[in-house]
Amino acid sequence: MTPRTPRAKATSASAQPSYDTESATLLPTATPIQLVDAEGNPSTAETGNLPMPDDAALVRAHELMVMGRRFNDQAGALVRQGRLAVYPSSHGQEACQVAAAMVLGDQDWLFPTYRDTVAAVSMGVDPVQILLLLAGDWHAGYDPYEFRCAPTATPLATQLVHAAGLAYAAKVKGEDKVVVAMCGDGATSEGDFHEALNFAAVFKCPVIFLIQNNEFAISVPLSRQTAAPSLAAKGVGYGMPGKRVDGNDVAALLAVMGEAADRARRGDGPTLNEAHTYRMQAHTNADDATRYRTAEEVEPWVARDPITRSEAHLRSRGLLDDAAVADLKQRAEEMAAEMRLGIGKDRDLDPAELFDHVFAKPTPQLLEQRAQLLDELAREEATK
Repeated sequence: MTPRTPRAKATSASAQPSYDTESATLLPTATPIQLVDAEGNPSTAETGNLPMPDDAALVRAHELMVMGRRFNDQAGALVRQGRLAVYPSSHGQEACQVAAAMVLGDQDWLFPTYRDTVAAVSMGVDPVQILLLLAGDWHAGYDPYEFRCAPTATPLATQLVHAAGLAYAAKVKGEDKVVVAMCGDGATSEGDFHEALNFAAVFKCPVIFLIQNNEFAISVPLSRQTAAPSLAAKGVGYGMPGKRVDGNDVAALLAVMGEAADRARRGDGPTLNEAHTYRMQAHTNADDATRYRTAEEVEPWVARDPITRSEAHLRSRGLLDDAAVADLKQRAEEMAAEMRLGIGKDRDLDPAELFDHVFAKPTPQLLEQRAQLLDELAREEATK
């Protein structure tokens, strides 16, 4: 019997790094990183040795969160008035939304989900424009290239692949771009999540993946999504660092996301950040959250509100006073009034536009459907 020839050992150039030297540095902290506690005081918990963001950044973040909370509340009212078809509120998650946008520069891109409307507004998108899709228009409502903000994606995790692709293209072209890709805990169960993270890690794409772990994927709790010790721990499997952060502490979020942005700009590749927060309201206005969780489960998170925490912290440091709070409230009300006025306007809609941008060259089936719709509209008009 001829003995088998031993396989050649991998060369040092192709050998994988050992667990001891590499993987341990990728693991997240045992507890989420926190710089400001729920009462607004400097935290004594895990800080990740990260510095406190500067005063201007903290004040700006607070302003954007207050505006974002008013945006959420006004959008919910517009649904109840029948002016929006649906709205997925990020009430209670404003710190994640704001931090994701604030760490990006003028050349960087954001890839949000359907719940990340406040992040899009923080990128400069007009509040009315961001709601047009939810009011029934066929398009995203704004020019993604103008604001470097991709459309608010409804399919779970598809935007993560797009974000990794844009980041890879920027790297190939030598452009100084960082991309933030947002998703929820439910999206981590999708195949696109795996594909995006694996691709980004292999090719060291300058992208930050931010998971807003708000405990529920519609009615499915996190315990039914994964058996991993944390979602951030999934990063080690792809060869990228994972970070856990208090998702209601905007100071910690700015620090953690800023560190990841710096890492991406150095060419060191992607980071997976998991922000621990909570979905205070129902999945959308069409969801009855009382069917799968009790008011007692929600109540503890009220005390962890990111805006209350930020205001207490800024007041304690003399960075916010009653006059500034009143001025900010007035600005938020003015924005809400503009939202009501903008969504209430009659828009000149052309149903034929539904077919104009599906394919560069329309298919026979698409042309047939277009003709059928126009014929139905013409017959309806003739009966008036």
